Amino acid sequence: MKYKIFVDGSEGTTGLMINERLANRNDLHILKIDSDKRKDINERKKYINDADIVFLCLPDVAAKEAVSLIENPDTKVIDASTAHRTNIDWAYGLPELSAEHRTKIKNSSRVAVPGCYATGFISIMYPLVAGGIVPKDYPVTTFGISGYSGGGKKRIAEYEDPNGNPFESPQLYSLGLTHKHIPEMTVISSLNSAPLFSPIISAYFKGMSVCVPLHTRLLSGSNTKESIHEYMQNYYSSEKYIKVMPLGCENDYPNGFLGATRVNNTNYLEIYVVGNNEQIMLVSVLDNLGKGSSGAAIQNMNIMLGIEEDFAL
Repeated sequence: MKYKIFVDGSEGTTGLMINERLANRNDLHILKIDSDKRKDINERKKYINDADIVFLCLPDVAAKEAVSLIENPDTKVIDASTAHRTNIDWAYGLPELSAEHRTKIKNSSRVAVPGCYATGFISIMYPLVAGGIVPKDYPVTTFGISGYSGGGKKRIAEYEDPNGNPFESPQLYSLGLTHKHIPEMTVISSLNSAPLFSPIISAYFKGMSVCVPLHTRLLSGSNTKESIHEYMQNYYSSEKYIKVMPLGCENDYPNGFLGATRVNNTNYLEIYVVGNNEQIMLVSVLDNLGKGSSGAAIQNMNIMLGIEEDFAL
């Protein structure tokens, strides 16, 4: 039996990447809506209710509308929008966080794919808060840089404009400190207040780094760079896609620099622990279109269907 899959919103960046990843799967039947009917609500409703798994690659309002169209109790949803990421009735699609997260994904018919920046942040912060190292009331700051593909079709068009790209340098954005990933970063990490988050977009296509600096004097107990590295390494020791890199390995990279494109075209996320014993920084590196979106979506689908989690990834 082939599972029936429908991608609602297949013309966007995430939808295109999901379709590309699904194209060579012989265990799936991809339902294709006519391009001139992809915004026809009745046609979409038909495809949604005929599918075993529906990927929602839509704006938040449209994603909520799509969920409201479901009448088939066997239809499962994987939502790549921000609409349901803090909804307790939905599973949060970062299975590496805990056995409970993975089990909830497996048993759920509703899964929210994490945001790309949120994936990088939460993969660092969740274990530290869960382990009592970072207090829930810690004044967390974080910053990150991403390729322009994270901005969606409009931003990609601006950066790839053949008549001249006006963005000559990396661009700070979301200067009102209200980035759309902040709610899930706060809630999923169990922080008492929102982190101060500064994102940066740069003139390369994809790849992302997310940085979380910490003052050891504000942490719980006695912590060093070495002890935090050991804790994180143990936390993710059984995971395939989240890897805590050897302490100091960044010194062997060209010029000692840590680039944001190291794991492009994969579903991997690397975590580095750098700094000194007064100020420690944890850095995650991921493909914002891989583990940060389409790769995570496929990983969640595999778990929901009860097949090997890393199949075709």
